[in-house]
Amino acid sequence: MSQTTSIWTLIVLAAIAANLPFVNQRLMGVLPLRGGRKSLALRLLELVIWYFVVGGIGLALEKSAGQIYAQGWEFYAVTATLFLTLAFPGFVFRYLARR
Repeated sequence: MSQTTSIWTLIVLAAIAANLPFVNQRLMGVLPLRGGRKSLALRLLELVIWYFVVGGIGLALEKSAGQIYAQGWEFYAVTATLFLTLAFPGFVFRYLARR
């Protein structure tokens, strides 16, 4: 896989994973809940878990392309903010859109 392809794949995967907690009522998109509804706290916890899953996939793609570059806290602050920005459409769909 070329570097450009892996970057775009990771961006699309991040956009899907960031919106997944908001578009369904299942835990991690797979397990049904007993009450049938997820709270905002559970959705945010799921969002953090998806952030680390996508980050792990990105790390694996970087490893397959060559040597892994060490990152500081700034990198993680920026990527977490980007992940939250990608989650905004799902948040709007779940909490702000009129039904």
